[in-house]
Amino acid sequence: MRVVRRGDRGPAVTEIRGILVGLGLIPGAHATTPGSEFESSDFDDATEQAVRAFQQSRGLSVDGAVGAETWRALVAARWRLGSRTLYQAIPEPLTGEDVRTLQERLLEMGYDVGRADSVYGARTARAVAQFQREVGLAPDGACGPQTMHALRRLGRKVTGGRPQWLRESDAFRHSGPNLVGKTVIVDPGHGGPDLGVVVPDGKLRWTEAELAFDMAARLEGRLAAAGMRVHLTRGPAPVAELTDLERAQLANELGGDLFISLHIDGHANPEADGVATYHYGTNHGSSSTVGERLAGLVEREIVARTGLRNCQTHAKTWELLRLTKMPAVRVEVGYLTSPGDREKLVDPRFRDTVVEAVVAAVQRMYYPIDQDVPTGSIDVRELRAAIAAATATA
Repeated sequence: MRVVRRGDRGPAVTEIRGILVGLGLIPGAHATTPGSEFESSDFDDATEQAVRAFQQSRGLSVDGAVGAETWRALVAARWRLGSRTLYQAIPEPLTGEDVRTLQERLLEMGYDVGRADSVYGARTARAVAQFQREVGLAPDGACGPQTMHALRRLGRKVTGGRPQWLRESDAFRHSGPNLVGKTVIVDPGHGGPDLGVVVPDGKLRWTEAELAFDMAARLEGRLAAAGMRVHLTRGPAPVAELTDLERAQLANELGGDLFISLHIDGHANPEADGVATYHYGTNHGSSSTVGERLAGLVEREIVARTGLRNCQTHAKTWELLRLTKMPAVRVEVGYLTSPGDREKLVDPRFRDTVVEAVVAAVQRMYYPIDQDVPTGSIDVRELRAAIAAATATA
């Protein structure tokens, strides 16, 4: 869909405003009946502020415009748990806020739905069926009135920790510290017609898409040298733009153990600078905690090795992070619009340093927490040498 923003008008704006009114985000709005004063086809200031508030509350990028991802989130927000029967639909699964609420409720009770991703897939259906068997209902995997009544009657089963944290951490603990044989998906941001941030520099022109691919290609080489299987989501010059939804689907098809998306930020203010990392998480407490740990390790390693400003790690519900079935992070490596950051980013040696920081963070991910090492202490060259020596003697 095209992006809808302030100044636009028409049926799409009316529908957007109707959802925002229903969510109580347009001040003073209590009715959505046709002809009411709140039914409008104008995307005005109040609508933009409501969209921004919605994006902030849902962990989306806050720009006040309704693109494809914000629109899907608005449609999902219409549903409240109990307002419809939930079931596994094939090939198009049910999605919505009601699905996310159900998933989080089941997680609190100890059932394995994986990530609370708002998608009613096979794993959620199995968890519902398990719950139904335990309370004496027919285990059909669908959440209707009887199942909802049973859910309301029961409290938490699990205390002392988040079950999804325990499952994710246990899987990493059993996989061992060796990187050999593990699979990582490296995602260079943007590409094709979408160049991302573009900054002219005299006769040169720097683009986020090209620099992100260069870092991704370097990272592919370093991780492969450490024994990992590496897949890139795109080549250097794709014909078509790949959406975040398509990138997540591709990563799931490739079956990676980790997903790392590389971007470079930009801002109208040239004073904005620094590195930030993002992982899946909501303001309801649901989080990919292994992804959160990886984001923290990547952030600290890059800051320690490059001197970029530490802009911290952040939880987001972007589809790129929410819909990947493996722990995922997005890294914003500096600001191309910052003269200081740009001077570093266009230096191939600096990009090598960034890549080595990411490799060190990936290695630390697989160390048991009680055997972790200080930030900046891993020599990536030693990792490669150790793998080469092991291969030669095998």
